[in-house]
Amino acid sequence: MRILIIGSSGLLGSDLLEQWTDDEVIPATSGDVDIREIGRVRQIITQARPDWVVLAAAYTDVDGSERNPEQAFAVNGEGTRNVARVAQELHRKLLYVSTDYVFDGTSHRPYEPDDPVNPLNVYGASKAAGENAVREESNHWLIARTSWLFGASRTSFPEKILQVAARQPLIKVVADQIGSPTFTRDLASAIRDLVRSDARGILHITNSGSCSWFEFAKEVLLKTGRNTPILPITTAEADRLAKRPAYSVLSPASLTVHGVRLRSWHEAVDAYLGELRQKGKMDW
Repeated sequence: MRILIIGSSGLLGSDLLEQWTDDEVIPATSGDVDIREIGRVRQIITQARPDWVVLAAAYTDVDGSERNPEQAFAVNGEGTRNVARVAQELHRKLLYVSTDYVFDGTSHRPYEPDDPVNPLNVYGASKAAGENAVREESNHWLIARTSWLFGASRTSFPEKILQVAARQPLIKVVADQIGSPTFTRDLASAIRDLVRSDARGILHITNSGSCSWFEFAKEVLLKTGRNTPILPITTAEADRLAKRPAYSVLSPASLTVHGVRLRSWHEAVDAYLGELRQKGKMDW
């Protein structure tokens, strides 16, 4: 198969390139194609002639989306529509990476793919718009919702916690938001396997288990032997611009139907920290 990865230099895209062997993979960075320009999208998909287009490019700044809603919707909504429309015109299959933030966090059980979306913030609304665009424009699509991404190819939450622990006497982390941390290595492998099996529809893909950001940070500090005190705080105390869902755990049921199950987030943190060490990023 030929696979075009749009957003190949990002946190997930970088791992997709490394994990996707035995297929012909064509990388496309934001420098190669601005998905807001449909002519450029048409050009790159025409040239690549892929069987599947994997759209991992997005505007992911959650608080920045509140300040720049036009940009968030231009990239995540209309940009996604451009890719979906051209993929359909050229008879290519499409995988779109989406987010747990399409939900409002009021559920008391893990979200299933067919639960109604009700985003609390601009970022979530723009990604929901992207999902709608995929469903409206494409006949052969897969939407992969995921959450709380972390990976060693780019600086992410665990690495930021370690950096803060190295220079501050106390860390404060939100304890009243619950979700599922997802290692981009594992997500990339799952996406590869699902594409190879020609999966369709909406699937939820996260590492198994759930925690708060506070518990996530504690696990990282514990496994790296850091003794910096960590204090749980509320979302209100964090005073972030965008609202976040209090509970956004995604059910793995839709994924296990396809014979795919990701390891626990605890195990994924071990693997992630091993990668950080290999990359020489643990010298704080």
